[in-house]
Amino acid sequence: MMGQRFERSRWTRQGRMVLNLARNDFRVRYAGSYFGIFWAFIQPVITILVYWFVFSVGFRASTGELGIPFVLYLVAGIVPWFFFQEALTGGTNSLVEYHYLVKKVVFNISVLPVVKLISALFVHGFFVLFTVVLFAAYGRFPDLYDLQLIYYSFGVFFLTLGLCYATCAVVVFFRDLQQIISILLQVGVWLTPIMWVSETMLADKPVLLKILRLNPMYYIVSGYRDCFIVKRWFWEQPGWTCYFWCFAVAAFVFGRWIFKRLRIHFADVL
Repeated sequence: MMGQRFERSRWTRQGRMVLNLARNDFRVRYAGSYFGIFWAFIQPVITILVYWFVFSVGFRASTGELGIPFVLYLVAGIVPWFFFQEALTGGTNSLVEYHYLVKKVVFNISVLPVVKLISALFVHGFFVLFTVVLFAAYGRFPDLYDLQLIYYSFGVFFLTLGLCYATCAVVVFFRDLQQIISILLQVGVWLTPIMWVSETMLADKPVLLKILRLNPMYYIVSGYRDCFIVKRWFWEQPGWTCYFWCFAVAAFVFGRWIFKRLRIHFADVL
């Protein structure tokens, strides 16, 4: 009984520590700037406006059979990508950024990628709410399908965490990985896809469409759109759901394995 209480107390203290580190990380990122944490929200909003202007006003992009304004299609897909991009970049750099904690013997450094992901969740929560309000402004009010946002948010969190365990461990020894990930994210935003309707444009190329769906973020982005636009439950696509979770679990197991194998060398290199 005493052992169970001690274990629960330890996990509670560690959970509070992670939340405090995440809040501090979120504040410190923009410390010293005039607008402070508002930059975390301003930059993504400007990005959305630029994409909307280029594709909706300039190219007059259409959502095809969905029959909704392009801005709704764009926002529903780009919000989870914003989280993935920020969380993967931050999680990859977590050990390098918090190198002074890595050198402390008593500190559990495996929580550092988690801290970065929770910090990114603060902004993600705002943009999910922003999306709900935007859809409501167009007469599409929240319903039961929106509850799936919890499921898909957990899915992208779990996937990113697994990737970050691997990338943050490798980047300690190979700093060029930061630039490689940046390039992959630039390419990935177009291959996911977010700015174009793949089902419509690739209707005559089913093989290419299947290849694009191998990207696990395709599942997440489509899931957010299922919540807001298509109104479809995640269990209605069992094969695709099974593939995503097999990929996510494999990424997590592999990431933890890499992290544990390289962990003993972190303090020496940093």
